Amino acid sequence: MLGRLQAALGSAYRLDREIGAGGMATVYLAQDLKHDRPVALKVLRPELAASLGPERFLAEIRLTAKLQHPHIVALFDSGEAGGFLYYVMPYIEGESLRARLERDKRLDVDAMLAIARPVAQALAYAHEAGVVHRDVKPENILLSRGQPFVTDFGIARAVRAAGGERLTATGLAIGTPAYMSPEQALGDEALDARSDVYSLGCVIYELLVGEPPFSGATVQALIARRLTGPPPHLTGVPVAVDEVVRRSLATAPQDRFATAVALADALVEAARRPATPELSLVVLPFENLSPDPDNAFFADGLTEEIIAALTKVRALRVISRTSAM
Repeated sequence: MLGRLQAALGSAYRLDREIGAGGMATVYLAQDLKHDRPVALKVLRPELAASLGPERFLAEIRLTAKLQHPHIVALFDSGEAGGFLYYVMPYIEGESLRARLERDKRLDVDAMLAIARPVAQALAYAHEAGVVHRDVKPENILLSRGQPFVTDFGIARAVRAAGGERLTATGLAIGTPAYMSPEQALGDEALDARSDVYSLGCVIYELLVGEPPFSGATVQALIARRLTGPPPHLTGVPVAVDEVVRRSLATAPQDRFATAVALADALVEAARRPATPELSLVVLPFENLSPDPDNAFFADGLTEEIIAALTKVRALRVISRTSAM
């Protein structure tokens, strides 16, 4: 594929090596020969490109070229070559937030704020320009010299707009289930800033806890848990910070912060409040003491039901089952 892609690109870009791959695209480090600069050249997966109308996709993605913000990775170029759909962005030296999490597992409140505030400002800027990201996740936040940069703005929107019902028919999900807002998971097309607020809330939760707020054996199970209630309380952070994060993860959009900046401001204010005593508890796993081993699933289900019920009590902080184990 690399040889065919290089031949299709001609003398515009020289591909150096593959530096990443995701659900929608493969990323190459390339050299912009006209401007003599390194770039990140992203090529849509062949099966995805085949489902899209190139003209519609490229028209949609060009709308994001107007976004110029210190914490947004700009769009340099986009096009179609030899059946390949690609777009070009600056090459950011550093690492993704995902790589940081894999190394450090979880961050303290101050380190979280150093990332979340600039990301929230970038999202708010895009929202004011009428662009909803739709795929905010650690993989799409790059870190370089201590600063975060949000990448792939508008790509999910462009793919959805270009693919339409064809993508739905193939079962391709636009977005990442672990970070999707409930309304996005349900297929709502009229997403607004509050959907990105929810996704950013998922990222913040993971930064502080070390795992996403919801999990499940299948995508359907994950979405079902998201729709049935709030996540467990955060542990090891001030109560006020916990309340802010949980508000950002409200199931109903009207119960969340209206803007990403409002979320960031609330986090900063919460982090400054004096610590107050709190009551934390953990629900230990139940054990099947019956002679029938087939009843073991009742024990697991009872544990989950009790945790879910207790998380609704504002005065309690319930430690997640994963953290307890």
